[in-house]
Amino acid sequence: MLYDRGMLPTGIDVLDARLITAMAAAPRAGVMELARRLGVARGTVQARLDKLRERGIVTGFGPDLDLRALGYDVLAFVTLEIAQGRLADVTAHLAGIPEVLEAHATTGVGDLHCRVVARTNEHLQQVINAILAVNGIMRTTTQIALTEQLGHRVLPLVAQLTESERGR
Repeated sequence: MLYDRGMLPTGIDVLDARLITAMAAAPRAGVMELARRLGVARGTVQARLDKLRERGIVTGFGPDLDLRALGYDVLAFVTLEIAQGRLADVTAHLAGIPEVLEAHATTGVGDLHCRVVARTNEHLQQVINAILAVNGIMRTTTQIALTEQLGHRVLPLVAQLTESERGR
């Protein structure tokens, strides 16, 4: 694999990867603290962070929330089959339902795959009814998650990049 002047194949370099890892390890650390941990100047950290944000690699700094602690004990995945030409209408409708956390256009049997939370199974039924309150949804299939075996993660990708850089 060819790399351009120390850049990893993703367009970040090892320092960027170290910065991302440090931010994940200490989400409340300021620029000065990150600079100290990385052994670089504060201005370097600030410039790198600004570039990572401008390029859309770092997309936010919001807190990670435990949805169960907020009272949402039910996690479900709802697959929607949508009538042709209605994707925009349905997506706009879904955006107005707070319990719909994500919606992804997919290939295969369904057209949209949604990650949905609810307080109880009864509340999940209300959420599904709210989802169905728009014209254009032909069918839904719901799967309730029993337990989380592997949560959302991205740091293994960053670690893999830095390991491949060390090995070249």
